[in-house]
Amino acid sequence: MYFPAAPWPPFSILMSQFFQIHPDNPQARLIKQAAQVIRSGGIVALPTDSCYGLVCQLDDKAAVERLRRIRGIDDKHHLTLLCRDLSEIAQYARIDNRQYRLLKSATPGPYTFILEATREVPRRLSHPSRKTIGLRVPESAVASALIEELGQPLLGSTLILPGDEEPLTDAQEIRERLEKLIDLVIEAGPSTTVPSTVIDLTGEQPELVRQGRGDPALFGLS
Repeated sequence: MYFPAAPWPPFSILMSQFFQIHPDNPQARLIKQAAQVIRSGGIVALPTDSCYGLVCQLDDKAAVERLRRIRGIDDKHHLTLLCRDLSEIAQYARIDNRQYRLLKSATPGPYTFILEATREVPRRLSHPSRKTIGLRVPESAVASALIEELGQPLLGSTLILPGDEEPLTDAQEIRERLEKLIDLVIEAGPSTTVPSTVIDLTGEQPELVRQGRGDPALFGLS
């Protein structure tokens, strides 16, 4: 299934909301409001410990499809579960002792891990042929507070729009370009253009899928 490069939402958004949230001490009131936007089917632009991502509720099929349209990606492109901690990752991915040690050494941090999905992951979210899913624990107070408020992982993807080569990093530009396509933009201090490093842990040895902000040398890779 392919989504066209020009994304169109299923309903009209007059203008996305814009929250300025403290990067280290997120305001509880704004976090609660952001969580409600997500529970209501909204798409949110969120800064993490790497770059901005688009996030939505894990089990909201319409929101997931809408996120894919905005990104211009199909169901073969891994989406990522942003989790609170290692124990939450273990609910959604099968992890052996070797994988657990590797994950423990790199979380929280700017790494995304490809792992075998458990039955807790809706089938439409895992890779259609490999049954794998991307997971990460971001080292971001804002992302962590929002995940905690929701009580479940966020589903997300790096905010790279069709035709762009790098992620968007400026909250005002994100709002201008996506103000009628997403529901909320969160600004929380400076962001980077560098996405997370992606490591595939499904094989006997870690495999570098994408070089990003995280140092792959931690996994014996370069």
